[in-house]
Amino acid sequence: MFNANDIKIAKLGEKVLRLKAKKVKNIKSEETQKIVSYMLATLKKSNGVGLAAPQISISKQIMIISSKPNDRYPNAPYMQDLILINPKIIKTSKGKNKDWEGCLSIPGIRAKVPRYNKIKVKYKTINDEKKTIIFKDFVARIFQHEYDHLIGLAFIDRVKTTKDIISEEVYFKTI
Repeated sequence: MFNANDIKIAKLGEKVLRLKAKKVKNIKSEETQKIVSYMLATLKKSNGVGLAAPQISISKQIMIISSKPNDRYPNAPYMQDLILINPKIIKTSKGKNKDWEGCLSIPGIRAKVPRYNKIKVKYKTINDEKKTIIFKDFVARIFQHEYDHLIGLAFIDRVKTTKDIISEEVYFKTI
């Protein structure tokens, strides 16, 4: 079904990135397990801090948050990989902040995107357990970015002014 050596990230303009992803009905199925394994391998090879199933051309409500310092995000906090299935935001902070984001589906671009500082989320684990978690700051930003992929949005859709969009080449000179 999936070969980690043939990683292909869907790019902006591909229809799958603009669809509302379908709920996962059978979390413990072999298919779901394979999708998650492929997503983990893809994320590891791509130096991302998060990945949503639509980015590998699968319109399902699956995301992984994998914050670790890497070439693309040298200041990212370290956390264990977190697999979230059928996630839903149930509460947000009043405050938002604007910070830089990039996306594996839109290579070469960074933009300042307003996001909630703190969010409360419910989701299911890969073992079909219900969980609730609170994300803050950078990890909350990752979640909201990946969640956007599940509802058919890209991070540039949330940018308020085109002056907040720059090339990654310029971005890396400024950090």
